[in-house]
Amino acid sequence: MTQSLRFGVVHDFRCPPGSDVTMPQVYGETFDQVVLAEQLGLELCWFTEHHFMSDGYLPNFVPVAGAAAALTTTMRFSTDICLMPFRDPVRLAEDLAVLDNISGGRMELGVGMGYAAHEFAGFGLPLPRRVSLTEEGLDILQLAWSGEPFSYEGKRYTYRDVRVTPDPVQDGGPPLWIAATSEAGALRAARFDTNLLPQGPKAAVLEPWKQALAADGRDPGDKRVGIIRGVYVTDGRDTADDPTWEAVAAAERYRRNVYIGIIKASADHKSTAAERSARTGPRVPDPLNPLVWTAGDADHCVAELTDLIRDHDVTDLVSWGGPPGLPPSVMNASLERFANDVVPRIRENLAER
Repeated sequence: MTQSLRFGVVHDFRCPPGSDVTMPQVYGETFDQVVLAEQLGLELCWFTEHHFMSDGYLPNFVPVAGAAAALTTTMRFSTDICLMPFRDPVRLAEDLAVLDNISGGRMELGVGMGYAAHEFAGFGLPLPRRVSLTEEGLDILQLAWSGEPFSYEGKRYTYRDVRVTPDPVQDGGPPLWIAATSEAGALRAARFDTNLLPQGPKAAVLEPWKQALAADGRDPGDKRVGIIRGVYVTDGRDTADDPTWEAVAAAERYRRNVYIGIIKASADHKSTAAERSARTGPRVPDPLNPLVWTAGDADHCVAELTDLIRDHDVTDLVSWGGPPGLPPSVMNASLERFANDVVPRIRENLAER
């Protein structure tokens, strides 16, 4: 079965020190934008997560997902990503079950194992435990949403005769996604039979995931592939003529620099740097990198996004809704053009995929 295309926005609720915008304004305008996105026919809103950040980066998607669900009727909510090592899986299962009831069955959950050294230090967790904490957490989520009591004996978690209530609205619980930056993450997603949030090269993430599913007799077309791709739609053909884009681009440079700092301080950076230094020729941005943007007029955005979706089997694409340090409403005009002038043409281009 070929999955339908879905589009939407993603938010991380950030207010860098020195910003003119206030954190209450960021939250208020974000909720207004979520309502607008649904009115425009967009299907998705994702939230992401980090901890102990000076700009207030969203540490907990649960309250904002509940608030957004109460303001909407059709939009589906998910995460890219929820950091699984920092969550008690039974409590997380309960949270998602409640959210699924609040939303009438519109919740999904994307998880990852994290990489930021300062977060593991802040929570008092050794970073090497992230794999076992994540994988056991996924086991427990699936058991908790089975509708039956369960027991579990693992390396990190032990439960005896637990019955999670209330039952989620969706049979088997909210659909699960796993983020992958490498083949190991891709194979994890295949092993747990989840949707995929690829954040690495196609050959290292998408292909191993599809091959693993096919080798087990499962059709990759039955799963969803979701990405973050910033999209800015401007009236003119040249973004240099758009002063709003200049402000957005500056905010996105801040976002990029913060992530670069976190990554360079992480245990993952050494191996990544070694891999990159071994490459020859000019470096080309990975098209699945969530910090890459598509910016230009509608024709440009349609062409570039159509190719991206077709080439990477993308089913779900969300754009950044609030550049750090700017009011989220600064993106609303572009969001309207995206929904009205870009998305319908992409759907038409890919109608027979």
